[in-house]
Amino acid sequence: MTHKAAFVNIIGNPNTGKSTLMNSFVGEKISIITSKAQTTRHRIKGIVNGEDYQLVFSDTPGILKPNYKLQEAMLSYAKSALKDADIIVYLTDIYEKPEDNSEFVDKIKKTKTPVLLIINKIDLSTQEKLEELNEYWTNELPNAEIFPTSALEKFNVDNIFKRILELSPESPPYFPKDQLSDKTERFFVQEIIREKILLNYKKEVPYSVEVEVEEFKELENIINIKTIIYVERDSQKGIIIGHQGKMLKKIGTDARKDIEDFFAKKVFLEIFVKVDKDWRNSKKSLDKFGY
Repeated sequence: MTHKAAFVNIIGNPNTGKSTLMNSFVGEKISIITSKAQTTRHRIKGIVNGEDYQLVFSDTPGILKPNYKLQEAMLSYAKSALKDADIIVYLTDIYEKPEDNSEFVDKIKKTKTPVLLIINKIDLSTQEKLEELNEYWTNELPNAEIFPTSALEKFNVDNIFKRILELSPESPPYFPKDQLSDKTERFFVQEIIREKILLNYKKEVPYSVEVEVEEFKELENIINIKTIIYVERDSQKGIIIGHQGKMLKKIGTDARKDIEDFFAKKVFLEIFVKVDKDWRNSKKSLDKFGY
């Protein structure tokens, strides 16, 4: 029996549904999801194993013009996804202006890698609009295969998955067959806490935040976790903590519940808040946070 394996890289503009699509493929919540742009900061791999295949899906940050060093790192992840893919999944949606991101589309035109062009969120579209987009992308990327999809409703996701399998080359697995992601347990804790911050705070505050797990101790019946939320300014520290610590307590409670679900184990979670001034433009801080 032959075995197939492929690196399948999902790229596209912010808020087109890349994380939702990857989670649908993997069947687990690997990438955090919010309605805010720039939710995904890292390149996150989700691994799907079958008896005779292994698909390594890669969720990437949305393509954007960088305004600070953190965004430069995020853009580098998206660019690298064009270079090392066996299959490229380019995700657009019914709201995105077709001319958006023309520079990246030009690079996709030149690739010899198989490209699947996914038009997402079609459950919110009209047939006329969908036909218009289909015609545009057929002309724009004639070598791509087009799949209208609703990642949220899982419409057509199975057909895309089957096509990815068909396109995958014969290869032994790249990762152990029981592995779900290339990221550590600490990483998922950090992302769950950051998701709660994105959901509960407005304006610039969520984008000025980074989360670090300082301690992760798994005992027989409980996991003890100590984390630090870093912000760029003292005023942001006060906003994160909230009046009488109420906001920080809410973040901790919401995050703990999700972390317990993720690890299927009781969790004791401590969260502290510190200021790391202008960390998004500091190479030292970005290196420390794994960018």
